[in-house]
Amino acid sequence: MRTRIRHSSFVTAALTLATLPALATAAPAGAQGAQVFSKGGTSWVRSCATLAAGDTVSCHALHVLGTAQGLPLSAAAPSGYGPADLLSAYHLGANGGAGQTVAIVDAYNDPNAESDLAVYRAQFGLPACTTANGCFKKVNQNGGTSYPRNSSGWAGEISLDLDMVSAIAPNAKIILVEASSATTANLGTGVNTAVRLGAKFVSNSYGGAESSNDTSYDASYYNHPGVAITVSSGDSGYGAQYPAASRYVTAVGGTSLNRASNTRGWSETAWSGAGSGCSAYDSKPTWQKDGGCTHRTVADVAAVADPATGVAVYQTYGGTGWTVYGGTSVAAPIIAGVYADAGTPSASYPSADPYAHTSALNDVTSGSNGSCSPSYLCTAGTGYDGPTGLGTPNGTAAFIG
Repeated sequence: MRTRIRHSSFVTAALTLATLPALATAAPAGAQGAQVFSKGGTSWVRSCATLAAGDTVSCHALHVLGTAQGLPLSAAAPSGYGPADLLSAYHLGANGGAGQTVAIVDAYNDPNAESDLAVYRAQFGLPACTTANGCFKKVNQNGGTSYPRNSSGWAGEISLDLDMVSAIAPNAKIILVEASSATTANLGTGVNTAVRLGAKFVSNSYGGAESSNDTSYDASYYNHPGVAITVSSGDSGYGAQYPAASRYVTAVGGTSLNRASNTRGWSETAWSGAGSGCSAYDSKPTWQKDGGCTHRTVADVAAVADPATGVAVYQTYGGTGWTVYGGTSVAAPIIAGVYADAGTPSASYPSADPYAHTSALNDVTSGSNGSCSPSYLCTAGTGYDGPTGLGTPNGTAAFIG
């Protein structure tokens, strides 16, 4: 049995959280009583801070409570980065994902998932994605419509995932797969269902401690040739988690993303909370060449995750409307969306694609998530490093076989 994860842990213009006022509210319903984290004036809670009985993994969504300036945010209007910001930062076109299907796999049910998604997409001028028009589909882990119990914490994760896929690949179809509970077996079954239903891109924003069962889980749930499976690396800093440590997935680390006066218009550093490390159990895929870890190294690529530079999300179950999220749960669906923008995977394992196109990524060369040896496993530098992998998207070229 896997052990429980240890918790140390465009209509209105989107604003960076560096300029946002503080949110003077209590923790969201899904995280009442949760530990409040704070850094540099930004505070947040873990959306899935409390695990239900039998749960073995946690979602990686961080619900932002406030920032440094001291005035309340309005739930009636978005703050944080919106689609235009993310497309600009990662040099992506505005109409990506056409002809593709992206699945997100989460635990429990968000009863407002489709209606909240409609508000987000309307706010930012994205095409409608509904059950009625065939764009949106919600199923349980076996593909049926008898949904699991509601969870306000996981509803935040679901809203975040749906919104990020919409932002990056607005013309893709979306399948939401809701697992019965937050166990590797149930969530992994959800991954299998997503692939069976035709998704070539599957985003997973959860993780837990590694275990000796991981190679068995690899074979049962995450080994899907020809499918891009993205997994968030975690929000607790240095230390590998599963399923990000699976050799068959694209492990997605995290950055702090800020506007800059350079040619790109943006700058990124490794986020201090991004998960990274050397797996204790999973073997190294042939395309991964770093010399300081004989097993699988986390991560492969990265995207924005810092709560202080978080993204706009619309959530009403466990939330009151517009809010801001961070965590590597932001990054994993972003990367799934980029893969979808790049087109149907041609490689047996799309996680290998960025390693063949390293020059088509934004190399992140500063920041760290802890102290470790060898240092590249937790400190960003030129070339490959643990917290940000090979870097962040610079268009789609690195995500094509």
